[in-house]
Amino acid sequence: MNEETSAVKQIAVVYHSGHGRTEYFAKHVVAGARNVAGAEVSLLKADQLVASPARLATYDGIIWGSPTYFGGVSGPFKSFMDSTSPLFRTQELRGKLASGFTVSSYPSGDKQSTLMSMVVFSMQHGMLWVGNPPNFENNAGATTDPAVDRLGSWTGAMAQIHHKAPVDSFDKGDLETAKLFGVNFARTLHRI
Repeated sequence: MNEETSAVKQIAVVYHSGHGRTEYFAKHVVAGARNVAGAEVSLLKADQLVASPARLATYDGIIWGSPTYFGGVSGPFKSFMDSTSPLFRTQELRGKLASGFTVSSYPSGDKQSTLMSMVVFSMQHGMLWVGNPPNFENNAGATTDPAVDRLGSWTGAMAQIHHKAPVDSFDKGDLETAKLFGVNFARTLHRI
């Protein structure tokens, strides 16, 4: 199937951002996904979906985004996750694509734990997980900070920014990772 001529696919990027950094990263994920022909992308705040999680059933694919707080998703994002229990009982998200990203202030920050909680959440809803696309820029000798996927995550996209830094001061490689992550998700959605 040619992704340029296939039907329009609806993608939701559902996120929580405590200080604006995860939102800034999310906007780059959205920009990447919108670069794929036939992808319509909505940026949705998790805390605003708590009252109406059924809206998610209208999307073909959903990307989750949360900062990493104490080795997991933020409290507001977890409240959103819990609000989807009616969708779990009816399995309305079954077969939809899912993926996730996270931002922390430390290079590790236990971001993998956050992504794994998103994977389990998606699996319980019967969703199909899409990982971060492979990028071998680091192996080719690129300087670490500007490199794509400089933190080396295959599960989902990761980024790191100091907690006192301005929201727009991500490393160039992290923002490029966000865009490529969005592109990969949208292209994968068109292939199924």
